[in-house]
Parts: sequence; C-alpha cells; structure tokens
Amino acid sequence: MNALKNILFFLFLSIFVFQVSAQNKYTVSGYVKDKSNGESSIGATVYIKELLKGTTSNAYGFYSITLEEGEYTLVISYIGFKNIEQKINLNKDIRLNYAIEPDVITTEEFTITGEREDKNTNEAVMSTVELDVEKVKALPALFGEVDILKTIQLLPGVQSAGEGNSGFYVRGGGPDQNLILLDGATIYNASHLAGFFSVFNSDAIKDVKLIKGGMPAEYGGRLSSVLDITMKDGNFKKYEAEGGLGVISSRVTVQGPIKKDTASFIASYRRFYLGDIVQPFISDSSKFKGTNYYFYDFNAKLNYIVSEKDRLYLSGYFGRDVFSFKNTKDGFGMDTPWGNTIVSLRWNHLFNDKLFLNTSVIYTEYQFEVGLEQDQFEFRLFSGITDWNAKLDFNYLPSILHNVKFGANYIFHKFVPSNATARSGEVDFNTGDIIKNYANEFALYLSDDWDINEKLKVHVGARYSMFQHIGPFKRYNNNEFGSPVDTIVYDNGETVKFYHGIEPRITARYSLRNNASVKASFTQNYQYIHMASFASVSLPTDVWVPSSDKVKPQFSTQYAAGYFKNFKDNKFETSVEVYYKTMKNQIEYKDGALPEDNAGNNVDNSFTFGEGWSYGTELFLKKRYGKFNGWIGYTLSWTNKQFEELNDGNVFPAKYDRRHDASVVFLYDISKRLTLGATWVYATGSALTLPEARYTIEGQIVSDYGDRNSFRMDAYHRMDLSLTLKGKEEKRFKSNWIFSIYNVYNRKNPYFIYFATEGDIYSGTLDIQAKQVSLFGILPSIAWNFKF
Repeated sequence: MNALKNILFFLFLSIFVFQVSAQNKYTVSGYVKDKSNGESSIGATVYIKELLKGTTSNAYGFYSITLEEGEYTLVISYIGFKNIEQKINLNKDIRLNYAIEPDVITTEEFTITGEREDKNTNEAVMSTVELDVEKVKALPALFGEVDILKTIQLLPGVQSAGEGNSGFYVRGGGPDQNLILLDGATIYNASHLAGFFSVFNSDAIKDVKLIKGGMPAEYGGRLSSVLDITMKDGNFKKYEAEGGLGVISSRVTVQGPIKKDTASFIASYRRFYLGDIVQPFISDSSKFKGTNYYFYDFNAKLNYIVSEKDRLYLSGYFGRDVFSFKNTKDGFGMDTPWGNTIVSLRWNHLFNDKLFLNTSVIYTEYQFEVGLEQDQFEFRLFSGITDWNAKLDFNYLPSILHNVKFGANYIFHKFVPSNATARSGEVDFNTGDIIKNYANEFALYLSDDWDINEKLKVHVGARYSMFQHIGPFKRYNNNEFGSPVDTIVYDNGETVKFYHGIEPRITARYSLRNNASVKASFTQNYQYIHMASFASVSLPTDVWVPSSDKVKPQFSTQYAAGYFKNFKDNKFETSVEVYYKTMKNQIEYKDGALPEDNAGNNVDNSFTFGEGWSYGTELFLKKRYGKFNGWIGYTLSWTNKQFEELNDGNVFPAKYDRRHDASVVFLYDISKRLTLGATWVYATGSALTLPEARYTIEGQIVSDYGDRNSFRMDAYHRMDLSLTLKGKEEKRFKSNWIFSIYNVYNRKNPYFIYFATEGDIYSGTLDIQAKQVSLFGILPSIAWNFKF
C-alpha cells in the first residue's frame, strides 16, 4: 500500500503547487461544438496566437487556458471548419463557448476533417491514430459493409486476424490484449459472424482513436492497445434520419433534439438478413429447412445539458448473433445465440474554470450459449462475463503548460467459464457444479502533459492497479490424468488471491526544425483478466477467466521511439517508429485440451504458461487532404513465444507473427459527385503446425508433427476498389450509391489447409495431399445510402 500512499501524496502536492503558482493568473475556458448540429468537438485546437501555445478540447468539447493578466488573441482551429479568432482582455476569469462552422470551400476540396494540422509532430503522443468516420465510409468494404475494425487493420502495427475477419492484433499482442471501448464501456466480443463484421454501426460513431503504444495512465487493464470509440450525441438543432440498404444487411439511424440546444437523442439499428433471403430457396423437403443465421445491433444515446456546469449522457448498446441449425431428417437441432449488452451513464461536472469531472457508471455483459437437441436429449454449453464499473475521471488545467488528469476506477467482475447442462426427457444428468468466478479490480491514476519549453514536451503518469479474486469459489486440484482429487472451498467474499502493481507511463517529444520531432515512450501494463481460445481467431466460444492462485496477471513492458515530420504546410505526414515489447505470464491451452473439459472443473487447470516478445519497425506516409489523399503503411516485425510445456520448451513464432505487413489506401475525388477508393494489402503468410511425416501402425495413419508454427501459408495479398456516386443534392435529401469490388484480381488467399487421402494402404495406392481452402474470390457489391 506504500505505492498507493505515494501516488496520493504526489497528487495532493501537485495540486497545491499548481494552485500557488496560479496566483495572479486568470483563466479562459468553455466548450467547442459544431454549429450545424450542436455536437461537441473533440480535439479542437485552442491556442494563444501571441504565444503559439494552447490546448485541445477534451472528449466532451471542454477547454481551459490559464495565463497571466494581459491582452491576447484566442484562436479556435479545426480542419474542415472555419477558424475563429477573438481578442480577449484577460483581467478576470472568462467563460467563452464557441460554435464552429464547417468551411464550405474546405469541405469541397478536402475529405479529411476534424484533425489538428500539426498534431503529428507537436503532441507528446506517439503510436496513436485517429480515424475520420466519413472517410472510412468511402473505402471499399466486404459485402459493402463499412467496418471500422477492418479499417484499423490497414494501419501499420495492426494485423488482421484473417481473411475477411474484423479481429486484430497490435504489436504482437493477442486479441484479448486490446481494450475496446464504446462510450467508456468495454466490448468483450467486438465481432459478428465469427469475425467477418464488427459490432460498430458507423452511422452512430463520432470519433475513433487507436493507441498502439505510449498508453496514457487513464487507460489500463490491457497490454497491447486501446480502441476508444465515441458515439454521436445526437443532433441538438434538427431531426435527421440516415441509413443504407445493402445486399445482405441494412441500417437506419434517427437523431434530433428533445429540447432544442438542451437535450438530444440518437438511435441506430442494423440487421444482417442473408439467412432470411435464402429461406425461400430452401425446399420444404430439405433436411436443412429452418436453418438460419442473422445478427442485429441497436445503439441509443440520450444527452441532456442540465446547466452550464452539468451534463448527463445515457448510452446503450444491445447486439445479438443468432444461429439455428435444423436437420429434420435426423431430428437434430442447434440454437446458438451470443452477444453484448452495455449501459453507460455519465455525468460531467465543472467545478470551476480549471477542474472538470466525468463520473461514469457502466454495466457490461457478454454471453454465449449453444443448445443441442435430438429427440428427447438436450445439451447446453454456456459462458460469459459481466462487469459493474464505476469511474471518476478528473481533468485539471492549472496553466497553459500543464494538463493534469487523475482518477479512480472500480470494476466488479463475474466470470462464467464453460459450463454445461444435459437432460434426457425428465432425467437431468450431473455435469458438475456451475462454475462462477468473482473478482474486484481497482485502479488509481495520475498524469500530466507538461510543456517544459519550446522544444521539450512530456506526458508522465502512473497507474496503481489492484486485483482480488474472491469467493464463493471451489478450487479443484487434479491428478496427472486431469481428474479432481481434492477441493478447496472459499466462502463468499473470501480472498482467493490478491495482486497489485505500479504501471509507469512516460512519453516525450523533442521538436526539431522544419516541422519535425523525435519521440520516445516507456509503458508498463498489467492485465488481470485473460481470454482462453482454442482457435487462431476470436470466436464466440472463447472464455474469459480471472487471474487466480494458478494464473498470474499478464505483464508487459514496451519501449518505443520514432521520428515524425510533416511536409508542405502539414499536407503530408510521415513517421518511422521502432518498438520492443515483452509479455510475461501468457496463457495457452495445453496440448489435447478440449472445451468440454472445462465443465465441472476449473478452466485454468487446462492452461499452460509462458512468455512472449515482439519487436519491429513501422513506416507511415499520409496525405491528409486534397483531391487525392490516403496513406501507405508498412510494418517489419517479429513475434515469438516460449512455453515450457509446448514445443519441447523451444521458442516458436506466435500464430499471428507476420514478418511483412503492408497497406496502401487512397481516395480520389474525380468530381464533386464521384469518388474512387482503393486499398491494397500484403501480409506474410500465417504460421501453423503441420505434419512433417506420416506412417502407419496396424493399418492406422499416424502423423508426426513438426515444430509448433514452423510452417507458413502462402502470402496474403488483395486489392479492393469502390466507387461512390453522390445523388443530386436537394435541400433536405442526400443519397449516394457505393459500388465495391472485393479482391479485384481474384487472389486465392489461403484460409486453412486440410489433408485429403485417396486410395488405401493395403493396395499401396494411398496418396495424402495437402489442400488449401480459400474463402473469398472476387466479390462485387452495391449499397445505397440516404440522409434527410
């Protein structure tokens, strides 16, 4: 607890020092919003023209600058919007709210909006990318479905989980090491259809930020990255509706004022209906009649400005995948629903011109279930995780040189690893106790963005995290054959295991001449919850488990450094980053483990433990605006693992190790109504384990496998094209058609490899061949979007 005392002491000392130093100074503060719809503007640049120093508006549009008494010129700058300049006489505290107007000329010529011009080189931030959602919508998409997660995969340092899959890996980390947030709430499974679509409806999204390294102290609980997604607040000015009709799915979003300039709402619904479309084509005599798959998402948000100092936000998401399989001939049926539920209530309070508070109360749930029926026999397998989360996030801006953030976060976890029930008629079978795990997670954090001088700016912070695995809990101690021989029972609230640790976060920027800078970061993270997976991609059957007396917290250390330079009045951004990351206490299933082994047992009895490390170089070139814009990214990296009980204890490449990963993305405005989009990706083939030899014993084929992940599939590469045709713009109604071609040159990319046998052993004609399965060839699609 000494670490906790030190953080609290440093926090109160810092506030005291800042208060003393702020005497004889005054503050200008307020909110920045979009004049056309009242939406808060995230990351708008607010600076003093005479000093060329300032700040950016936070996630709720709030800004604050404290200076010595005097006359200044305050500038509000946001690309795609008209600059605002105002003379101020700072002889007292001033509250100034600004409504920025879209720049008609800029939005005609430029397609990237909402970014600071020099953010790439000026901020003490690295390994961070912000995406413009409107730009994402113009890129080619699988089946015409705009997907934020697939766009994330086009960035350096981020690797795809596979063909058409929305799962992603960041700098050698696994999919469970990415913290995915929607309005501050954790999304545990961010994909539909086994990863082919993400859960995010782009029409309801305002801001997307990916942090690959140099993670600020306010974020924690994951090793590799943060994907922070903010929903739109809803239009404060007028009612709007938008949506789209596609070949396999459609969506609709409505928003508007509940009370003009005071309260607003937004609601968005999306449904995938390919399974419904094919139903009429399945004959009544088919044994698969009634088999179907669909998914849907529903987002909603209420936003209420209580007063100048208080605002309330209520956000919700509910999404489900539903797969049903029926074989009427054999009397067999399967029903598999899974999905996420989140509710987030947030209260903003402005104590004074320098101190801002956001209080959040969040409920998150992810559930998976599969039910099997045949005649009178029923079997159900289910798992899930539920969180109750409370957060306090303070933002204190004592002067133009400091931006201090501090806060606390508490989460109560309930884990339900794989459990099963079975019955035949009226007879229930004993499948063991229903296993549930409970845990408390708590964290305190403190950070400061400190503008030391003209050249040097640093972000320094620390996070103190604690984790307590508690009862009720039964520890099953197994023998060498995996059967329980002893049980330890923990009562309700009794501590099973307690962990804690300090997580330092440091990022520094040193400015060079000619719009250039060098940056470096050092980050350490603890991760107290783990995802156990039998597959190489994130699937609904993945199981979340807590750190326990057998499973230690994951721990990572990441070092990163980079050179950043902008050209031609910040039209071009370039960067070169290198990183090295170690990951301790990694988990994998033991060889031969199966999902059903977890029923009536502790799932962590099936784990083995090891470590991993990753290092590489990332290159990035981005043209930010103009008729032709986009980016080129390239990553050269290595990711390895070592487990004592796997691969004879030898080092092996991780399944998501990619030596080369490249992407080219561009948009070209052919005319005011016509936009061409194109992407090209290349990645080294996936690593997998295959047999090196086969032989027969008593007429049975036996495989002799090589080293773990020692074989590489063929390289993956693909080009996609899209053409967006805007309809004739009317006063109230706007529309466009998007024509897309996925995999233009019909590349047969490997999805998996299987072995086929022909002939037989006894005649000497046995022939075993490895065959590649490719998922998607060339795929054209069309979608119509509207807004009024």
